[in-house]
Amino acid sequence: MAGLFDQMEQKNRQRVQPLAARMRPESLDDFAGQKHFLGEGCLLPRLLATRTLGSLIFYGPPGTGKTTLAQLISKQVSANWIALNAASCGVKEVRAGLMQAENALAASGQRTVLFVDELHHFTKTQQDVLLPELEQGTVIFIGATTDNPSFALVAPLLSRSHLFEFQPLELDDILQLLHRALSDTQRGLGSLEVQVEPGALEFLANTADGDARRALNALEIAVLSLKNLPKEQRRLSVQVIEESLQRKVIRYDNHGDEHYDAASAMIKSIRGSDPDAAVYWLARMLEAGESPRFIARRLMISAAEDIGNADPRAITLATSAAQATEMIGMPECRIILSQAATYLACAPKSNASYIAIDEAIHDLQHEQLLPVPKHLKDRHYTGAKRMGHGEGYQYPHDTEKGWLDQEYLGIEKEYYRPVNRGYEARMAQYLHKLKSDDAE
Repeated sequence: MAGLFDQMEQKNRQRVQPLAARMRPESLDDFAGQKHFLGEGCLLPRLLATRTLGSLIFYGPPGTGKTTLAQLISKQVSANWIALNAASCGVKEVRAGLMQAENALAASGQRTVLFVDELHHFTKTQQDVLLPELEQGTVIFIGATTDNPSFALVAPLLSRSHLFEFQPLELDDILQLLHRALSDTQRGLGSLEVQVEPGALEFLANTADGDARRALNALEIAVLSLKNLPKEQRRLSVQVIEESLQRKVIRYDNHGDEHYDAASAMIKSIRGSDPDAAVYWLARMLEAGESPRFIARRLMISAAEDIGNADPRAITLATSAAQATEMIGMPECRIILSQAATYLACAPKSNASYIAIDEAIHDLQHEQLLPVPKHLKDRHYTGAKRMGHGEGYQYPHDTEKGWLDQEYLGIEKEYYRPVNRGYEARMAQYLHKLKSDDAE
């Protein structure tokens, strides 16, 4: 009787689960994506074949199969399963799980998979609790995180674990999952018998951005919205999917990898003179809720670092864009930031000023400090004239050219090397002409 009740409870729980949970694969053969570490001959399949699993860290964006793969691994090696969420548990729960695993190992010789989701929420102290058990091999520890493990996890935990980075699912992988869900009459949506119009699933797969959970749950909403229509009218179209999706949510962490990666992509696109890429990454940050102030600051830095004197107007435009962003705010400041980003991308490039200051700072930090030449010293304070400060200084404006050959550093050194691009080419020609005329 207990078995019958257990089955009924299981069916009731499964009925209210979202489609993504119901459609979890039941074997590794059905697992979609991550061929870069699950393909034939890769490390993880070899470890599974020999059942010599240690500790694993699964790192990657949501909806890429981290939890699902951990469950399949537990099933593959016939291990007990204990799942915790680091966002809602503490050291007490971790210790209880470890004790349960140790008792199971002692009583039956069966190992336990201890799965901790959102591992980055654990403090360093909580992570340290795991270390002795990982060292002894009491549990097969699998931690899942969307944050970069190099920043989120303590070094001893990383050194004891194999790290596997999950990638967003490919378009074909998402389509495979969608077709499977539509045809499965037991766990999926096959019993509703909807007709799929051309391009609808491709649109949904593209919109999902490699997130299987997002794709399947959006599919369920779209199909259920057709449930009460006559069978012949249950047509899954792009319009129905758009209505079900409402507004697309951009995957973005304002303090994590996406924040830095998107900003880096925008700056590198500007540096590479690609205005289309630059405005795309700009739009992605704005749509995800990135602070326009942060973007404006990055544009000002790019104007000086990557364009410099090749187009001196760039820093002025970027600074004006930053000021206008402060005054206007979103959504209108998106236009101002776009103007600045596209201008910078199309401007001639030079990092000569950037190199010059860094080389000078390097010399200051590693070489002997240079004294200020006596003729350049200030002679206006008390006693300066008596010490000969400023004597021999020649005023360049007294000459016809506004320039004369005079020592300003005390040694022969070239920090600023203008490039032959944009306005800086004219500056280079001007400096060259001064020196050539003097040599004559």
